[in-house]
Amino acid sequence: MRLDSTVILTLTLLTLMLGAGSLSAFWGFTLGSAALEGVSTPDTRPTNKFANSKGSSSNPEGTIMLDEKEILKKVKLRIEGKSKNAAKKLQNLRNRRPYKKEETFSEQNREKFRPGFPIKSEDKKVSLSVQSVRFSGGALEMQVKMQNKSSETARFLYTFLEVIDDKGRTLSASTEGLPVELLPEGPTYTGRIIIPTILLDEVEKISLTLTDYPDQKLRLEISDIPIEI
Repeated sequence: MRLDSTVILTLTLLTLMLGAGSLSAFWGFTLGSAALEGVSTPDTRPTNKFANSKGSSSNPEGTIMLDEKEILKKVKLRIEGKSKNAAKKLQNLRNRRPYKKEETFSEQNREKFRPGFPIKSEDKKVSLSVQSVRFSGGALEMQVKMQNKSSETARFLYTFLEVIDDKGRTLSASTEGLPVELLPEGPTYTGRIIIPTILLDEVEKISLTLTDYPDQKLRLEISDIPIEI
């Protein structure tokens, strides 16, 4: 009986396919086994977990016991060292000289009452007098009084108040409590003239000039008012 060539070819291909499949399966099994060497299935049973944890906790290996006396000794030494350092710093602060800025601040906030006050200027029975000088809050404050003993009202606009230091420089100043009108035969008014301290560097004396407004018939002038910083 003669076999057809097509049947022979088909059988040959089937044989090759079976052989290739078997070889691939064997090769895959070999690689998988090699990759899983040393890997074990985790034990999920609760009884075994409890036994393992109990055994590991009761194992004293690796535990280091510290000496209580040694610990207390180290703590005491640290406390004594910190106390000595704190005492040394406190002593250094006590021996240290105060800063110049702090001294200047205390000087600026102390009133300057000196002989020679009040200093007074009068023109046509209208008077202006400086009663005292003091430094407070970063400014020079001059306590001044004004009075009108004439028979006419005197009016003032204090933006025309001229303040000049002993070097000829014009200083910026503000006023508080001074009236814009002095009534005839009126009472004495008290107020302040304020000058920022920053403008008075190396200044020893200042001068004031005030004229009435708008007539400018009066001229009240006080020169060489002593100040100190």
